Amino acid sequence: MGTLHSVNLGALTPNGAKRIGVTGIDKRPATGPVEVGGPGPRGTGGSGLAGDRIADLRHHGGSEQAVYAYALEDLEWWAASLGRALTPGSFGENLTIAELDVTGALLGERWRAGTALLQVTSPRIPCGTFAGWLGERRWERRFTERGRPGAYLRVVEPGTVRADDPVTVEHRPAHDVTIGVTFRALTLESELLPRLLDAGDDLLEELRDTITRRTRTG
Repeated sequence: MGTLHSVNLGALTPNGAKRIGVTGIDKRPATGPVEVGGPGPRGTGGSGLAGDRIADLRHHGGSEQAVYAYALEDLEWWAASLGRALTPGSFGENLTIAELDVTGALLGERWRAGTALLQVTSPRIPCGTFAGWLGERRWERRFTERGRPGAYLRVVEPGTVRADDPVTVEHRPAHDVTIGVTFRALTLESELLPRLLDAGDDLLEELRDTITRRTRTG
């Protein structure tokens, strides 16, 4: 069992890294309960958290990336490594979770957070907006090499979440494909790509297509 250290929401702010010109990556802790629900498909649906904004609907948000979770312990590691304060939401995460192994979560794993039921879908891949927001040299590479990406979640059952709510793992699939393994396969260790197929129906169709394309061209 883990704990919701913080629930974070973002307003739109200027973004020089993309043509769209704005971003919702600047997320701040909410002071009360937040409604969680399915936002709809990518391209039309944004965040799964009421009051949270996503600007680039083509690449972010939607049903399979409705909520982004990051481990408090990993955020604290980065704060110490970079020598700067990183408050909850600094990585654009909606849920900052303490005492839960987010990197070790299995694809398809289900978490009860507050009254909402969430399902692990995929790792976060760093982008130019993230690098521009942090302002750290070679950030995308450094974040990738660390291999602690956080996890995107879909909303299985709507509900409410707030800081200090428990996060309980209600279901773990029989396979062994974790967020960490998936991230490494998609970034620095392409030889792991076929292993992701062991996740079966818990592997997103878009990731399945990526594996097919990369193994065919490789």
